[in-house]
Amino acid sequence: MKAICFYFQIHQPFRLKRYRFFDIGNDHYYYDDFANDDIITRIAQRSYIPAAETLLKMIEESKGKFRCAISITGVALEQCEQYVPEFVDLLKKLADTGKVEFLAETYAHSLSSLADPIEFEEQVKAHDEKIYQLFGVKPKVLRNTELIYCDELAPQILSMGYKGVITEGAKHILGWKSPNYIYSAASAPKLRLLLKNDKLSDDIAFRFSNTEWNEYPLTADKYIDWIASTPPEEQIVNLFMNLETLGELQPRESGIFQFMEALPRFAAERGVEFITPTEAVTKLKPAGELSIMHPISWADEARDTSAWLGNQLQNEAFNKLYSVAERVRLCDDRRLKQDWLYLQGSDHLFYMSTKHMADGEMHSHFSPYETPYQAFTNYMNVLADFIVRVEEQYPLSIENEELNSLLTTIRNQAREIETLNKEVTTLRLNAEHDCEEHATRAALEAEKKPAKKTTKKTAKAKKAE
Repeated sequence: MKAICFYFQIHQPFRLKRYRFFDIGNDHYYYDDFANDDIITRIAQRSYIPAAETLLKMIEESKGKFRCAISITGVALEQCEQYVPEFVDLLKKLADTGKVEFLAETYAHSLSSLADPIEFEEQVKAHDEKIYQLFGVKPKVLRNTELIYCDELAPQILSMGYKGVITEGAKHILGWKSPNYIYSAASAPKLRLLLKNDKLSDDIAFRFSNTEWNEYPLTADKYIDWIASTPPEEQIVNLFMNLETLGELQPRESGIFQFMEALPRFAAERGVEFITPTEAVTKLKPAGELSIMHPISWADEARDTSAWLGNQLQNEAFNKLYSVAERVRLCDDRRLKQDWLYLQGSDHLFYMSTKHMADGEMHSHFSPYETPYQAFTNYMNVLADFIVRVEEQYPLSIENEELNSLLTTIRNQAREIETLNKEVTTLRLNAEHDCEEHATRAALEAEKKPAKKTTKKTAKAKKAE
């Protein structure tokens, strides 16, 4: 039976306020609270909340046959908890159905996987903890920021305990192959790859309300027919998109919610089922190995990382940010660590893109800045102040070798403390065990002594008689 795997992404960055050069060293609060509140509240009302209600309705009306996956960043969850807690409650209801899988990803929607493996792992772990805290589930499949993936990442992802990873079904990677199969990672064969079906995903995400599209209007029965008519040996159709597709990119007036609600009924008629990513990587056998030597993503026509690291501005900001990674990890300042997370959001680099034509229009649509250069200047001013604060704790004059030596010493001390704690625990358990044995012996001896005296008295009494 052919299966559909739906995945919806939710992310909103902490947007920066206008931060001038003269603010450096004087103002350590970087965020535009009004914009962050306004944007996520507006999108939640237009998209997130009605979309979640629609998914819940689809699960209930199909009696659990419809299922999907959601990936929401830690920074988006923080904003939802603060500004639209009713949406978090809806996500909890979806989690309680057991038909919605929550995926792992970087907490801050960062590019740490391309710069710092330690930071990448720590962020994914922090995100998992947030998901478990709110929804009581532990993610088993990873969705890296913007679906970024390459062979180099696979062994680490597998070692972190994930069964699979989802990424883009890029044409220049697949060649003649179809994205409608499960694949094994070439550099870690036990890790499964789920690839986005680019055309069928974008038919909903970008073309649904386009009246100039030759397939307009797109109806649920027509769409399911397209999926059902794919070659019978193809196992799965992965439909990956932002949740804003429902209600924001495709407005309510377009009929997008009615389209979604009708999908389970027509799928059942055509023998098409719905499946979650974990079910897919567990039940379906891989069609073969797939090698992806250079990082790919789901952005722009190139499907690479040039949306964030395609020019000198972006690379300058990216390298400057991660140059202080080790120092930030050493500190215990919670505010500094929070700013470190928020400044890693890939959105800040996205706003600096100087791409032209169609891709450039898409970039400028999401940017709060008038130009990429304004985005760069504002971010670098904030970053300059942030680095001053880092330097106050761990001066940049400390050479890398000296810093590495310090880190080694700290880690060795941590291991030594851990070993000593284990020894103390063992000694304590042994001491408690010895005390218990001593108490048991004492109790047995106490029981025996009175018994012997009683026996002697009884014998003497009998002799006297």
